[in-house]
Amino acid sequence: MNQYIQPSASTASSRIYDTLRKDLVNGRFAAGEKLAINALKEQYQVGLSPLREALNKLAAYGLLLQENQRGFRVPTLSHRELDDIAQTRLSLESMAFEQAIAHGDAAWEAELLAAEHRLKCADMTLDKDDEWERLHTQFHRTLVAPCGSVWLLRFIEQLHDQFDRYRRLGPKMPVIRQELDQQHHELVELALKRDVKAARKLLDEHIRKSYDVALQRFTQHGEGAPNQC
Repeated sequence: MNQYIQPSASTASSRIYDTLRKDLVNGRFAAGEKLAINALKEQYQVGLSPLREALNKLAAYGLLLQENQRGFRVPTLSHRELDDIAQTRLSLESMAFEQAIAHGDAAWEAELLAAEHRLKCADMTLDKDDEWERLHTQFHRTLVAPCGSVWLLRFIEQLHDQFDRYRRLGPKMPVIRQELDQQHHELVELALKRDVKAARKLLDEHIRKSYDVALQRFTQHGEGAPNQC
């Protein structure tokens, strides 16, 4: 007879960390909102110990603020921070892309083509947005995967999550979205041609265009306005 095995604390912590991380990036909680531990336990059906472990990790990662003896709070959003994130992403991701083009092999080329194809085929209806976002993240990870620096990849992943807190709150802009989608294809073409100069220039343009989308949040709601979830 099969017996039910209760998930370990580490497994539960990892699960709630991944779920909360996704919800924070997607704007499920308002900027500046204080998180109630008991409400989170009930909402996510998780024990206190793995929940606190996940919250501490998210605070260390930068998606939460830990207040002394007062729990956890969602970071606020600001134009200045968005500028900082975007500029740092421009520097690090472009550097990693250059190194990836230099070191990437045939296996990377195949995975890059596959990642771009999956993203292109993703259904962009409203109920498929989560899947598109997952494939979009995977595509950008694949672009820089063979850069040769584990730390560089870690920093880029963290910057992506911080950047996406802003981008995903922005308005739907189909025309710009089409331009960004086309750039995904062009980035792959330039990478396969090993055209480092043109590839870096296009990636810079791609990030700046995404920044423009994220910036719309401030023109619509005003700097420092609460999230519109």
